[in-house]
Amino acid sequence: MAKRVAVIDIGSNSIRMVIYEKTSRFAFRLLYEEKSKVRLSEDAYLNHSNLQELPMQRAYDALDNFLNIISAHKVKKTLCVATSALRDAPNKKDFIHKVRDNLKLNIKVIDGVKEAYFSAIACANLLPKQTNAMSIDIGGGSTEFALIDSNNVTKTISLKLGTVRLKELYFDTNSIDDAISYIDSTLDSFFENIDPTTIIGIGGTFRAISSAMIKNSNYPYKKLHAYESDERNFNDFISDILSADNAKLKKLGIKKDRFDVIKPGALILQRVLKKLEIKKLITSGVGVREGVYLADLLRGSKDKFPANYNTSVRSLIDLHITDDNFSNQLNLLTKKIFDLTHETLDLDMNYRYELSTAAKLYIVGNNIHFYSKNKHSYYLIQSALEYGFTHQQTILIATLVRFVNSPSDSHLENYSELLPTKEVVNKLSYILSLANALLSHRPRNIDFELSLDNSELKIKSNKNLYLTKEAVNKLSNIKDLKVTF
Repeated sequence: MAKRVAVIDIGSNSIRMVIYEKTSRFAFRLLYEEKSKVRLSEDAYLNHSNLQELPMQRAYDALDNFLNIISAHKVKKTLCVATSALRDAPNKKDFIHKVRDNLKLNIKVIDGVKEAYFSAIACANLLPKQTNAMSIDIGGGSTEFALIDSNNVTKTISLKLGTVRLKELYFDTNSIDDAISYIDSTLDSFFENIDPTTIIGIGGTFRAISSAMIKNSNYPYKKLHAYESDERNFNDFISDILSADNAKLKKLGIKKDRFDVIKPGALILQRVLKKLEIKKLITSGVGVREGVYLADLLRGSKDKFPANYNTSVRSLIDLHITDDNFSNQLNLLTKKIFDLTHETLDLDMNYRYELSTAAKLYIVGNNIHFYSKNKHSYYLIQSALEYGFTHQQTILIATLVRFVNSPSDSHLENYSELLPTKEVVNKLSYILSLANALLSHRPRNIDFELSLDNSELKIKSNKNLYLTKEAVNKLSNIKDLKVTF
């Protein structure tokens, strides 16, 4: 696979382009992203799905510019897919041939089932694992659904429900009751014998609603990917959108360029929620583009990452950690201390994973600035630990690397909605800080042994541990655990 790959997704409402760069075999980072709201399907649904000249020209011009950006980034491979607008258009060949002949870009029109699958494998690989979940990707011309259990995609379907489609056929003539009837009758074909408890929302409508919900709340972490909401709050916000005029939509946090399509999308979501007993909703920042990229990256691996592999963790290590030996030692030692002491400290075993990840990434900020390394590690993790973690996990991991021994009360208060209790955070922070202190002399290999005798953690070695002892003694004492040499 080429090191740099561009993916273009031609949708009914927007054309999006991303450029990814591999950092190692299965790890990658986002280099560039661009979007143009060309409204390719504008007026198509009033003209037997035929694409109109002006929207086609807008799409052509956007693709022309996208290819310039791709060339500037020296991309070796470009994948371009098109979904509902081109899929449904009787005159699609006119546009496809013009782009191929003039821009030398090959467009692959994918069917609805393939579109649903690409979105689903992106969610299955790049969100925290979910059981009994259903992804919903509301586009301009269609909506794709998939059932996801852990990292397995079990069923996919595409329905002719889209924001632009509904806007032109029903909302522009204020035929809302007819829109509801159309949505409900279309959904009935899919919603027999399924009962997911989690919805994973993909696409502009879902993200716009979630973004507005974050803006209108005191939620402390301003990241959209993996944001969670309960069904009641989400449904209430949808009702507010459906009853709002443009001034109220703006006040709710909906952007002006989405005023005319947010209500059709919100109505689709409302009718879906009415049919199911959903406990939580998760917003996905990934979709078709990431799925197309992953299908290429993971070909031969059944479109799945290896077990216990996280691409964001690996990418951060690839890009920012030069001392692999210390990072590995800190990870092993932190897990060893946790395994010995978690019962004594009354810590749930589930925290082992977050603590281990914090240890792996502890020095990720060193190369930016040594004297503020913990602060930079914290910012990098908050922003770039993108995939596979809940918001609670990300904030806990970032907190553990930011503060030596004990996080500040103000920080704990700011993130109280996402963090465990102060006592738990302090204990986890102490374990990581202790492991770091024990490696102060930077041994080539760990040159001491650990054992626990009641609540006494004993360090035994025949090596000179002067700096290690000094560093451990600087740590604040922790209740229920004593460290001796």
